[in-house]
Amino acid sequence: MEKKVIIVGAGLVGSLWAIYMSKAGYNVTIYERRSDIRNTKISAGKSINLALSNRGWKALKTVGIDKVVRKIAIPMSGRIMHALNGELTYQSYGKDNEAIYSVSRAHLNAIMMDLAEEKGNAKILYNYQCLDADLESGKIKLKNLSNNEIIEDSANIVFAADGAFSAVRYSAMQKRDRFNYSQFFIEDGYKELLLPADKNGKYKIEKNALHIWPRGKFMLIALPNENGSFTCTLFMPYENHKYAFNRLNSDDKIEKFFETIFPDFYKLVPNLIENWHQNPLSSLSIVRCEPWTIGKFALMGDSAHATVPFYGQGMNAGFEDCSVMWEIYNKHKNWHQTFEEYSKKRKPDGDALQELSLDNYYVMSADVADKKFLLQKKIEARIHEKYPDKWMPLYSQVTFSDIPYSKAYLQGKKQDKIMKEILQDPMINEKWDSSEIENKILSLI
Repeated sequence: MEKKVIIVGAGLVGSLWAIYMSKAGYNVTIYERRSDIRNTKISAGKSINLALSNRGWKALKTVGIDKVVRKIAIPMSGRIMHALNGELTYQSYGKDNEAIYSVSRAHLNAIMMDLAEEKGNAKILYNYQCLDADLESGKIKLKNLSNNEIIEDSANIVFAADGAFSAVRYSAMQKRDRFNYSQFFIEDGYKELLLPADKNGKYKIEKNALHIWPRGKFMLIALPNENGSFTCTLFMPYENHKYAFNRLNSDDKIEKFFETIFPDFYKLVPNLIENWHQNPLSSLSIVRCEPWTIGKFALMGDSAHATVPFYGQGMNAGFEDCSVMWEIYNKHKNWHQTFEEYSKKRKPDGDALQELSLDNYYVMSADVADKKFLLQKKIEARIHEKYPDKWMPLYSQVTFSDIPYSKAYLQGKKQDKIMKEILQDPMINEKWDSSEIENKILSLI
């Protein structure tokens, strides 16, 4: 019998998993709802530049494609906070040469599709919408959106990597008895803006950093692109706040808002109003479901655990799904056992990442501007440097290690409790790097 897998979705996770499955000796067919993005002008507006970190790199390295991706990745060694008065504060992400890497979603997706075809021998079929699936037999029904033709296809195993609004999950899994599913939208939406390069094609602000304009209930971030520009994203409530998207209902109000709230950014962006109207206002949601595998079908990436982007881990978690599934498959060489272990193992990590992402919004939009928070980070960095086996900051656990998200989340809560106690010392500003504080932390671990 032909060893065949079907992957629904030719996005980042689907394309990467096609390479893994080819390595395992399977013939791979990918069905993608969109047309081929490599032949279309890619519009910005809904991408939110990606930040590749340790988990993502590990998954790419496992199938030998990390070096190709590294060519388009820009290292960001820390975050730069832009205060309202123009003051800049730099905070390193890790130690030594640790960095996260900015990549364009569209550019990376195009490369991953190329690699899936070249290294994975995958066949990608475009403009196909999944209508239904028989979870036990591995059969799917699809509609060709170009000519409305209905077709059926089947495989030994089917993987749904078709995003937060997964057609496979919606058409088949959610109709099953005892399938748990929830989706909720946070109160914030987002809108992309472009900070262009200067007239010489150079970066107007520091290239190797993630820039944040924290403003409490909302924030603006900027990630570098290869051409000297920055992809910027404004996160803000839709409504019910002094500063909300529904209040920016005229060009004058938009202009005034940026001039008042982000004055340094405002000066760097010509044609702000035109820029504003070019990109849509988009929503942010969290999707939870269980189980992630039924019969011959498995959910991967956002279809299983869509999260909000505030830890920069959405893509990294999807890529980690691939490397974890791969490890389990190579242990069992049996899909039934693989699916059972994958779902049990990854579900708690998906849930934990969602909690981490929500928590980090408050960190990015408000805490990073707080002097006590910055002091906490200095203390944590010092303890980590001296006692790496006893203390690793939560951000480093999530970003620069492959410690399971669920374990990192619990450890982060414990460490945060310790730091709250430490920061209550009335003299902490003067003696934060003393042996007294060091010994107290060690006694509390």
